[in-house]
Amino acid sequence: MTTISTRPILLLLSCLVLGACSGRIAQPIAQECGETLRLADKELEDAKVSGFSSSIQWIKAANLIAGAKIQQQLERYESCVDKAKRARLYIEEAQK
Repeated sequence: MTTISTRPILLLLSCLVLGACSGRIAQPIAQECGETLRLADKELEDAKVSGFSSSIQWIKAANLIAGAKIQQQLERYESCVDKAKRARLYIEEAQK
């Protein structure tokens, strides 16, 4: 009578769980969240360098970006995209 080791089974289950988790980040909305957030961060930094960091719009944008990053961590990608897009609008207004 042979005994089955539990190590290979646990290893297989671990790989399946990790594979399922990594698939979530590949969702199109998750990618849109990351890309929109990256653009908003870059535009905010550019606005800061240009001297717009004291404007109310810049401060609102910075707060929205911080909120979007939290939403991204919580995997609430729709909210992340919404906040990042609104932040970009505030940055645009600040530069007018």
